[in-house]
Amino acid sequence: MRKTGRLVCLLLSVITLHAGDWPTWRGPARDDISTETGLLSEWPEGGPKKLWETRDAGLGYSGIAVVGEHLFTMGADGKNADSSDLLMAFSVADGTQLWKTRIGSYVENGWGGGPRGTPSVSADGAHIVALGAAGDLICAATADGSEIWRRKLTGDDGFGGSVPNWGYCESPLIDGERVLCTPGGAGGTVICLDLKTGEKIWQSTELQDGAHYSSILAVEHAGARQYIQLTEKTLFGLDPDGKLLWKTGFPGAVAVIPTPIYRAGIVFATAGYGAGCVCVRISDNNEVEQLYDNKNMSNHHGGVLLHEGHVYGHSDNRGVVCMNLENGEIVWSDDNRNRSKGAVAYADGHLYCLTEGEGDCVLVAATSEGYRETGRFRLEPQTEQRNPSGRVWTHPVISNGRLYLRDQEIICCYDIRK
Repeated sequence: MRKTGRLVCLLLSVITLHAGDWPTWRGPARDDISTETGLLSEWPEGGPKKLWETRDAGLGYSGIAVVGEHLFTMGADGKNADSSDLLMAFSVADGTQLWKTRIGSYVENGWGGGPRGTPSVSADGAHIVALGAAGDLICAATADGSEIWRRKLTGDDGFGGSVPNWGYCESPLIDGERVLCTPGGAGGTVICLDLKTGEKIWQSTELQDGAHYSSILAVEHAGARQYIQLTEKTLFGLDPDGKLLWKTGFPGAVAVIPTPIYRAGIVFATAGYGAGCVCVRISDNNEVEQLYDNKNMSNHHGGVLLHEGHVYGHSDNRGVVCMNLENGEIVWSDDNRNRSKGAVAYADGHLYCLTEGEGDCVLVAATSEGYRETGRFRLEPQTEQRNPSGRVWTHPVISNGRLYLRDQEIICCYDIRK
Protein backbone atom coordinates (compact mmCIF):
# COMPACT_ATOMS: atom_id res chain seq x y z
CA MET A 1 0.00 0.00 0.00
CA ARG A 2 1.26 3.49 -0.86
CA LYS A 3 1.39 6.11 1.86
CA THR A 4 1.72 9.80 1.17
CA GLY A 5 2.46 12.65 3.56
CA ARG A 6 3.79 12.47 7.06
CA LEU A 7 2.65 10.82 10.24
CA VAL A 8 1.82 13.56 12.70
CA CYS A 9 2.09 13.87 16.44
CA LEU A 10 -1.52 14.32 17.51
CA LEU A 11 -0.72 14.86 21.16
CA LEU A 12 0.08 18.52 20.57
CA SER A 13 -3.38 19.55 19.38
CA VAL A 14 -6.28 17.19 20.04
CA ILE A 15 -9.84 18.18 19.13
CA THR A 16 -12.25 17.10 21.86
CA LEU A 17 -15.75 15.85 21.07
CA HIS A 18 -18.71 17.35 22.95
CA ALA A 19 -22.31 16.22 23.45
CA GLY A 20 -23.72 18.65 20.89
CA ASP A 21 -21.22 17.82 18.15
CA TRP A 22 -22.17 16.48 14.72
CA PRO A 23 -19.07 14.42 13.85
CA THR A 24 -20.31 12.58 10.78
CA TRP A 25 -23.07 12.14 8.23
CA ARG A 26 -26.56 12.64 9.81
CA GLY A 27 -25.06 13.23 13.26
CA PRO A 28 -23.57 11.01 15.99
CA ALA A 29 -25.92 8.05 15.39
CA ARG A 30 -26.35 8.65 11.64
CA ASP A 31 -30.07 9.22 12.16
CA ASP A 32 -30.41 13.02 11.66
CA ILE A 33 -31.47 13.35 15.32
CA SER A 34 -29.96 15.99 17.59
CA THR A 35 -30.42 15.54 21.36
CA GLU A 36 -29.96 19.26 22.04
CA THR A 37 -32.55 21.24 23.97
CA GLY A 38 -33.09 24.93 24.70
CA LEU A 39 -33.58 25.77 21.02
CA LEU A 40 -36.03 28.24 19.53
CA SER A 41 -39.51 26.76 19.07
CA GLU A 42 -40.53 29.64 16.80
CA TRP A 43 -38.49 31.79 14.44
CA PRO A 44 -38.92 35.52 13.92
CA GLU A 45 -39.79 36.78 10.46
CA GLY A 46 -36.68 36.41 8.35
CA GLY A 47 -35.42 33.52 10.44
CA PRO A 48 -32.92 33.17 13.29
CA LYS A 49 -29.93 35.47 13.63
CA LYS A 50 -27.15 34.81 11.15
CA LEU A 51 -23.79 34.69 12.89
CA TRP A 52 -21.53 34.42 9.85
CA GLU A 53 -21.15 33.24 6.29
CA THR A 54 -18.17 32.05 4.26
CA ARG A 55 -17.71 31.68 0.51
CA ASP A 56 -14.62 29.48 0.74
CA ALA A 57 -16.19 26.01 0.85
CA GLY A 58 -15.62 25.16 -2.81
CA LEU A 59 -18.02 23.53 -5.27
CA GLY A 60 -20.08 20.42 -4.64
CA TYR A 61 -22.82 19.16 -2.36
CA SER A 62 -20.72 17.82 0.50
CA GLY A 63 -22.23 17.75 3.97
CA ILE A 64 -20.91 19.31 7.17
CA ALA A 65 -19.34 17.75 10.28
CA VAL A 66 -18.85 19.84 13.44
CA VAL A 67 -16.58 18.92 16.34
CA GLY A 68 -15.78 21.45 19.04
CA GLU A 69 -14.59 24.67 17.45
CA HIS A 70 -14.03 23.09 14.03
CA LEU A 71 -16.32 22.61 11.04
CA PHE A 72 -15.26 20.12 8.35
CA THR A 73 -16.51 19.68 4.80
CA MET A 74 -15.34 19.03 1.23
CA GLY A 75 -15.42 21.07 -1.95
CA ALA A 76 -13.80 21.33 -5.37
CA ASP A 77 -11.50 24.18 -6.32
CA GLY A 78 -12.82 24.51 -9.88
CA LYS A 79 -14.73 22.90 -12.75
CA ASN A 80 -12.03 21.55 -15.07
CA ALA A 81 -9.70 18.60 -15.52
CA ASP A 82 -7.06 20.19 -13.30
CA SER A 83 -9.47 20.73 -10.40
CA SER A 84 -9.33 18.75 -7.16
CA ASP A 85 -11.68 17.65 -4.41
CA LEU A 86 -10.48 19.20 -1.15
CA LEU A 87 -11.02 18.41 2.53
CA MET A 88 -11.34 21.64 4.53
CA ALA A 89 -11.63 22.88 8.10
CA PHE A 90 -13.24 26.14 9.24
CA SER A 91 -13.56 27.97 12.53
CA VAL A 92 -16.99 27.60 14.14
CA ALA A 93 -16.52 31.04 15.72
CA ASP A 94 -16.38 33.09 12.52
CA GLY A 95 -16.15 30.80 9.46
CA THR A 96 -12.47 31.42 8.80
CA GLN A 97 -10.85 28.63 6.76
CA LEU A 98 -8.19 26.93 8.90
CA TRP A 99 -6.68 24.45 6.45
CA LYS A 100 -7.35 22.46 3.28
CA THR A 101 -5.98 19.15 1.97
CA ARG A 102 -6.24 17.59 -1.48
CA ILE A 103 -8.37 14.44 -1.66
CA GLY A 104 -8.31 13.55 -5.36
CA SER A 105 -9.58 14.29 -8.85
CA TYR A 106 -12.66 16.36 -9.60
CA VAL A 107 -15.58 14.47 -11.20
CA GLU A 108 -18.04 16.40 -13.38
CA ASN A 109 -21.57 15.31 -14.23
CA GLY A 110 -24.79 16.79 -15.57
CA TRP A 111 -26.06 17.83 -12.14
CA GLY A 112 -22.91 19.60 -10.99
CA GLY A 113 -19.55 18.09 -10.09
CA GLY A 114 -17.51 17.99 -6.93
CA PRO A 115 -17.70 15.92 -3.73
CA ARG A 116 -21.04 14.91 -2.22
CA GLY A 117 -20.29 12.89 0.93
CA THR A 118 -19.63 14.10 4.47
CA PRO A 119 -16.26 13.64 6.20
CA SER A 120 -16.21 11.65 9.45
CA VAL A 121 -14.29 12.49 12.64
CA SER A 122 -13.04 9.73 14.94
CA ALA A 123 -14.16 9.41 18.55
CA ASP A 124 -10.74 10.54 19.79
CA GLY A 125 -11.08 13.73 17.74
CA ALA A 126 -7.70 13.19 16.09
CA HIS A 127 -8.57 11.63 12.73
CA ILE A 128 -10.86 12.66 9.90
CA VAL A 129 -11.74 10.40 6.95
CA ALA A 130 -13.13 11.64 3.63
CA LEU A 131 -14.07 10.04 0.31
CA GLY A 132 -13.73 11.98 -2.94
CA ALA A 133 -15.99 11.55 -5.96
CA ALA A 134 -13.34 9.61 -7.92
CA GLY A 135 -12.90 7.04 -5.13
CA ASP A 136 -9.96 8.58 -3.28
CA LEU A 137 -10.22 7.75 0.43
CA ILE A 138 -7.99 9.72 2.80
CA CYS A 139 -7.38 9.94 6.52
CA ALA A 140 -5.99 13.23 7.83
CA ALA A 141 -5.17 14.86 11.15
CA THR A 142 -8.00 17.10 12.33
CA ALA A 143 -5.50 19.51 13.87
CA ASP A 144 -3.85 20.66 10.63
CA GLY A 145 -5.08 18.49 7.73
CA SER A 146 -1.82 16.53 7.46
CA GLU A 147 -2.39 13.37 5.44
CA ILE A 148 -1.96 10.16 7.45
CA TRP A 149 -2.87 7.61 4.77
CA ARG A 150 -4.80 7.25 1.53
CA ARG A 151 -6.38 4.41 -0.43
CA LYS A 152 -8.11 4.18 -3.80
CA LEU A 153 -11.40 2.31 -4.17
CA THR A 154 -10.61 1.71 -7.85
CA GLY A 155 -7.48 1.13 -9.92
CA ASP A 156 -4.20 -0.61 -9.04
CA ASP A 157 -4.47 0.25 -5.34
CA GLY A 158 -8.19 -0.39 -5.28
CA PHE A 159 -10.70 -2.94 -4.11
CA GLY A 160 -12.46 -3.80 -7.38
CA GLY A 161 -14.75 -0.80 -7.22
CA SER A 162 -16.17 1.22 -10.09
CA VAL A 163 -17.07 4.91 -9.89
CA PRO A 164 -20.90 5.29 -9.90
CA ASN A 165 -22.60 7.57 -12.44
CA TRP A 166 -22.52 10.63 -10.18
CA GLY A 167 -19.25 9.75 -8.49
CA TYR A 168 -18.76 8.21 -5.08
CA CYS A 169 -21.15 10.02 -2.72
CA GLU A 170 -20.88 7.86 0.40
CA SER A 171 -19.89 9.23 3.79
CA PRO A 172 -17.33 6.79 5.27
CA LEU A 173 -18.20 5.24 8.63
CA ILE A 174 -15.69 5.33 11.49
CA ASP A 175 -16.56 2.65 14.03
CA GLY A 176 -14.00 2.65 16.82
CA GLU A 177 -10.65 1.79 15.23
CA ARG A 178 -12.23 0.87 11.90
CA VAL A 179 -13.25 2.65 8.70
CA LEU A 180 -15.99 1.17 6.50
CA CYS A 181 -17.14 2.19 3.04
CA THR A 182 -18.57 0.71 -0.16
CA PRO A 183 -16.34 0.36 -3.24
CA GLY A 184 -18.83 -2.13 -4.71
CA GLY A 185 -18.06 -4.70 -7.40
CA ALA A 186 -16.63 -8.18 -7.79
CA GLY A 187 -14.03 -7.76 -5.05
CA GLY A 188 -16.77 -7.40 -2.44
CA THR A 189 -19.31 -4.67 -1.83
CA VAL A 190 -18.05 -3.33 1.54
CA ILE A 191 -14.51 -2.89 2.87
CA CYS A 192 -13.23 -2.44 6.42
CA LEU A 193 -9.88 -0.70 7.03
CA ASP A 194 -7.74 0.05 10.04
CA LEU A 195 -8.30 3.69 11.09
CA LYS A 196 -4.67 4.31 12.04
CA THR A 197 -2.95 2.69 9.03
CA GLY A 198 -5.51 2.26 6.23
CA GLU A 199 -4.65 -1.45 5.97
CA LYS A 200 -7.50 -3.74 4.89
CA ILE A 201 -9.11 -5.79 7.65
CA TRP A 202 -11.74 -7.47 5.45
CA GLN A 203 -13.85 -7.18 2.32
CA SER A 204 -17.40 -8.59 2.14
CA THR A 205 -16.93 -11.08 -0.70
CA GLU A 206 -20.39 -12.67 -0.29
CA LEU A 207 -21.87 -9.64 -2.04
CA GLN A 208 -20.71 -8.11 -5.33
CA ASP A 209 -23.33 -5.36 -5.70
CA GLY A 210 -22.05 -2.17 -7.28
CA ALA A 211 -21.89 0.92 -5.12
CA HIS A 212 -24.81 3.31 -5.19
CA TYR A 213 -25.01 6.37 -2.94
CA SER A 214 -26.18 5.26 0.52
CA SER A 215 -23.93 5.26 3.60
CA ILE A 216 -23.37 2.44 6.10
CA LEU A 217 -25.18 2.38 9.44
CA ALA A 218 -23.69 0.65 12.54
CA VAL A 219 -26.25 -0.80 14.99
CA GLU A 220 -26.53 -3.09 17.99
CA HIS A 221 -28.95 -5.92 17.19
CA ALA A 222 -29.71 -8.80 19.53
CA GLY A 223 -26.66 -7.91 21.61
CA ALA A 224 -24.23 -7.87 18.69
CA ARG A 225 -22.75 -5.27 16.36
CA GLN A 226 -23.74 -5.25 12.71
CA TYR A 227 -23.43 -2.98 9.70
CA ILE A 228 -26.45 -2.20 7.53
CA GLN A 229 -26.10 -0.97 3.96
CA LEU A 230 -28.34 -0.40 0.94
CA THR A 231 -27.42 -0.85 -2.73
CA GLU A 232 -29.58 -0.60 -5.82
CA LYS A 233 -31.18 -4.02 -5.37
CA THR A 234 -30.19 -5.22 -1.88
CA LEU A 235 -30.72 -4.20 1.74
CA PHE A 236 -28.36 -6.22 3.96
CA GLY A 237 -26.52 -6.61 7.26
CA LEU A 238 -22.92 -7.70 7.91
CA ASP A 239 -21.29 -8.90 11.11
CA PRO A 240 -18.09 -7.28 12.49
CA ASP A 241 -15.99 -9.69 10.39
CA GLY A 242 -17.77 -8.85 7.14
CA LYS A 243 -19.91 -12.00 7.05
CA LEU A 244 -23.35 -11.62 5.49
CA LEU A 245 -26.00 -11.97 8.24
CA TRP A 246 -29.12 -11.24 6.22
CA LYS A 247 -30.33 -9.65 3.02
CA THR A 248 -33.56 -8.74 1.28
CA GLY A 249 -34.43 -7.35 -2.12
CA PHE A 250 -34.94 -3.64 -2.75
CA PRO A 251 -36.76 -2.20 -5.81
CA GLY A 252 -34.16 0.50 -6.54
CA ALA A 253 -33.54 2.19 -9.86
CA VAL A 254 -31.24 4.92 -11.22
CA ALA A 255 -29.95 6.16 -7.85
CA VAL A 256 -30.48 4.72 -4.37
CA ILE A 257 -29.35 7.33 -1.87
CA PRO A 258 -30.98 7.61 1.61
CA THR A 259 -29.38 5.89 4.60
CA PRO A 260 -31.59 3.17 6.16
CA ILE A 261 -33.23 3.55 9.57
CA TYR A 262 -32.91 0.93 12.31
CA ARG A 263 -34.94 0.67 15.52
CA ALA A 264 -35.38 -2.40 17.76
CA GLY A 265 -35.02 -4.97 14.98
CA ILE A 266 -36.95 -3.00 12.35
CA VAL A 267 -35.09 -1.74 9.27
CA PHE A 268 -36.67 0.87 7.00
CA ALA A 269 -35.27 1.87 3.60
CA THR A 270 -36.54 4.27 0.95
CA ALA A 271 -35.47 5.74 -2.38
CA GLY A 272 -36.82 7.86 -5.22
CA TYR A 273 -37.36 7.12 -8.92
CA GLY A 274 -40.47 5.12 -8.04
CA ALA A 275 -38.80 2.78 -5.56
CA GLY A 276 -40.94 3.78 -2.57
CA CYS A 277 -40.10 2.17 0.75
CA VAL A 278 -39.45 -1.26 2.25
CA CYS A 279 -39.68 -2.18 5.93
CA VAL A 280 -38.49 -5.48 7.41
CA ARG A 281 -38.15 -7.02 10.85
CA ILE A 282 -34.90 -8.82 11.64
CA SER A 283 -35.17 -11.63 14.20
CA ASP A 284 -32.56 -12.32 16.85
CA ASN A 285 -31.32 -15.07 14.49
CA ASN A 286 -31.18 -12.60 11.58
CA GLU A 287 -34.17 -14.00 9.76
CA VAL A 288 -36.02 -11.44 7.63
CA GLU A 289 -39.77 -10.76 7.80
CA GLN A 290 -41.18 -8.14 5.44
CA LEU A 291 -43.62 -5.77 7.12
CA TYR A 292 -44.56 -3.75 4.03
CA ASP A 293 -43.44 -2.51 0.63
CA ASN A 294 -45.29 0.57 -0.62
CA LYS A 295 -44.99 4.01 -2.25
CA ASN A 296 -46.15 6.10 0.72
CA MET A 297 -42.61 7.34 1.26
CA SER A 298 -40.49 7.81 -1.85
CA ASN A 299 -37.51 9.85 -0.73
CA HIS A 300 -35.08 10.98 -3.41
CA HIS A 301 -32.00 11.97 -1.38
CA GLY A 302 -33.04 14.31 1.43
CA GLY A 303 -33.19 11.43 3.88
CA VAL A 304 -35.81 10.44 6.45
CA LEU A 305 -35.74 10.23 10.24
CA LEU A 306 -37.58 8.34 12.96
CA HIS A 307 -39.16 10.11 15.95
CA GLU A 308 -41.55 8.48 18.44
CA GLY A 309 -42.53 5.67 16.08
CA HIS A 310 -43.08 7.88 13.04
CA VAL A 311 -40.98 8.39 9.92
CA TYR A 312 -40.65 11.99 8.69
CA GLY A 313 -39.27 13.21 5.40
CA HIS A 314 -40.02 14.67 1.98
CA SER A 315 -41.80 12.22 -0.30
CA ASP A 316 -41.82 12.77 -4.06
CA ASN A 317 -44.94 14.72 -5.14
CA ARG A 318 -46.29 14.80 -1.57
CA GLY A 319 -44.07 17.27 0.28
CA VAL A 320 -43.30 16.56 3.94
CA VAL A 321 -44.89 13.32 5.16
CA CYS A 322 -45.41 11.69 8.54
CA MET A 323 -45.93 7.94 8.35
CA ASN A 324 -46.32 5.15 10.88
CA LEU A 325 -43.18 2.99 11.00
CA GLU A 326 -44.97 -0.20 12.06
CA ASN A 327 -47.63 -0.32 9.32
CA GLY A 328 -46.37 2.09 6.66
CA GLU A 329 -49.55 4.19 6.61
CA ILE A 330 -49.45 7.95 6.06
CA VAL A 331 -50.50 9.87 9.17
CA TRP A 332 -50.32 13.31 7.54
CA SER A 333 -48.76 15.21 4.69
CA ASP A 334 -48.24 18.95 4.44
CA ASP A 335 -50.84 19.41 1.69
CA ASN A 336 -48.02 20.28 -0.71
CA ARG A 337 -46.96 23.41 1.18
CA ASN A 338 -43.42 22.12 0.59
CA ARG A 339 -43.97 20.28 -2.68
CA SER A 340 -40.30 20.74 -3.47
CA LYS A 341 -38.21 17.78 -2.41
CA GLY A 342 -35.67 18.37 0.32
CA ALA A 343 -33.78 17.30 3.43
CA VAL A 344 -34.84 17.00 7.07
CA ALA A 345 -33.21 16.95 10.52
CA TYR A 346 -34.66 16.88 14.06
CA ALA A 347 -33.90 18.78 17.26
CA ASP A 348 -35.84 19.71 20.42
CA GLY A 349 -39.30 18.69 19.24
CA HIS A 350 -39.02 20.16 15.74
CA LEU A 351 -38.16 19.20 12.18
CA TYR A 352 -35.78 21.37 10.21
CA CYS A 353 -36.96 20.95 6.61
CA LEU A 354 -34.84 22.39 3.79
CA THR A 355 -36.50 22.58 0.37
CA GLU A 356 -34.15 21.87 -2.49
CA GLY A 357 -35.79 24.17 -5.03
CA GLU A 358 -36.06 27.49 -3.24
CA GLY A 359 -33.67 26.88 -0.37
CA ASP A 360 -36.39 27.54 2.23
CA CYS A 361 -35.63 26.30 5.74
CA VAL A 362 -38.89 25.48 7.53
CA LEU A 363 -39.37 24.74 11.24
CA VAL A 364 -42.17 22.18 11.76
CA ALA A 365 -43.47 20.64 14.98
CA ALA A 366 -42.43 16.97 15.11
CA THR A 367 -45.82 15.55 16.06
CA SER A 368 -48.13 12.95 14.58
CA GLU A 369 -51.10 15.25 15.27
CA GLY A 370 -50.66 17.16 12.01
CA TYR A 371 -48.51 19.59 10.08
CA ARG A 372 -47.74 22.76 12.08
CA GLU A 373 -45.19 25.25 10.80
CA THR A 374 -43.54 27.56 13.35
CA GLY A 375 -40.96 29.37 11.25
CA ARG A 376 -39.57 29.81 7.76
CA PHE A 377 -36.78 31.68 6.04
CA ARG A 378 -34.89 31.49 2.76
CA LEU A 379 -31.20 30.72 2.61
CA GLU A 380 -29.47 33.89 1.48
CA PRO A 381 -27.19 34.40 -0.28
CA GLN A 382 -27.36 31.50 -2.70
CA THR A 383 -24.59 30.53 -5.09
CA GLU A 384 -24.23 31.78 -8.64
CA GLN A 385 -21.97 28.83 -9.51
CA ARG A 386 -24.41 25.94 -9.12
CA ASN A 387 -25.10 23.83 -12.21
CA PRO A 388 -28.50 24.81 -13.72
CA SER A 389 -29.69 21.25 -13.07
CA GLY A 390 -28.51 21.31 -9.45
CA ARG A 391 -30.43 22.30 -6.32
CA VAL A 392 -29.80 23.11 -2.66
CA TRP A 393 -28.89 19.53 -1.79
CA THR A 394 -26.61 19.80 1.26
CA HIS A 395 -28.48 18.67 4.38
CA PRO A 396 -29.02 21.02 7.35
CA VAL A 397 -26.83 20.43 10.41
CA ILE A 398 -27.69 21.31 14.03
CA SER A 399 -24.77 21.47 16.45
CA ASN A 400 -24.18 23.24 19.76
CA GLY A 401 -27.07 25.66 19.37
CA ARG A 402 -26.26 26.53 15.77
CA LEU A 403 -27.83 25.70 12.42
CA TYR A 404 -25.58 25.30 9.37
CA LEU A 405 -26.82 25.54 5.79
CA ARG A 406 -24.74 25.22 2.65
CA ASP A 407 -25.18 26.00 -1.05
CA GLN A 408 -22.01 25.10 -2.96
CA GLU A 409 -19.19 27.45 -1.85
CA ILE A 410 -21.41 29.31 0.64
CA ILE A 411 -21.90 28.14 4.24
CA CYS A 412 -24.16 30.13 6.59
CA CYS A 413 -24.28 29.74 10.37
CA TYR A 414 -27.33 30.74 12.46
CA ASP A 415 -27.94 31.05 16.21
CA ILE A 416 -31.00 28.92 17.08
CA ARG A 417 -30.72 29.06 20.87
CA LYS A 418 -33.50 30.58 22.99
